[in-house]
Amino acid sequence: MLIVAGLGNPGSQYAGNRHNIGFMAVDAIQRRPGFAPWSKKFKALVSEGELAGEKVLLVKPQTYMNLSGEAVGEAMRFYKLGPESIVAIYDELDLPAGKARIKTGGGHGGHNGVKSLDAHCGKEYRRLRLGIGHPGAKELVHNHVLGDFAKADQAWLSPLLDTLADNAEMLVKAEDSQLMNKLALAVGGEPDEEKPKPEKQPKPAGKSHIHQARGGTRPNLPTTGPMAEMLKKMFGNKGE
Repeated sequence: MLIVAGLGNPGSQYAGNRHNIGFMAVDAIQRRPGFAPWSKKFKALVSEGELAGEKVLLVKPQTYMNLSGEAVGEAMRFYKLGPESIVAIYDELDLPAGKARIKTGGGHGGHNGVKSLDAHCGKEYRRLRLGIGHPGAKELVHNHVLGDFAKADQAWLSPLLDTLADNAEMLVKAEDSQLMNKLALAVGGEPDEEKPKPEKQPKPAGKSHIHQARGGTRPNLPTTGPMAEMLKKMFGNKGE
């Protein structure tokens, strides 16, 4: 079983906030066939369904962002799961708008919802971070995060959420890099897979005078006499 928890704040006044992109993501998944209507449980709204043959519980904590871990932790313990069975989806200031990244474990980056999850669930859960961009100055962060997405943002937000919902099975199958590629392409970006790098041509090694004498055009060397004998001892008689 997999718990997919979207982080956000409950209430209509927060519904369009950038901080609520986690709620928006699980809402998009819930609208796909196979998921039950939202119901109240674990201090959250939950919806059960199935993806890739595995049971999935979508969770939207109703405890407000700073206490998100209470709801997710309660669900985790009820089903006797560990943090490895959780995917948390939330907003990320330090990613450009529309960019997505996923990893297991890590720091909270100042995100209070993630701090709460760490405290109640442990840290080794998968974190799907959806970029909302940074306003550029620390004093603008609060209003940016708790402000609504602009109309222009729909150009990337809708394709991002729709693509995530259409490919949510990849979360179950842990096909994380493939999912990141699909999300990147959905918003007009480049696939995240590393492109093959051109092979570097080896730099010509600096040759000593002995190597130079051994390779390439041979200088005119004496073939008889004391010098010839000395050169034979130094270089040998190997054919090259």
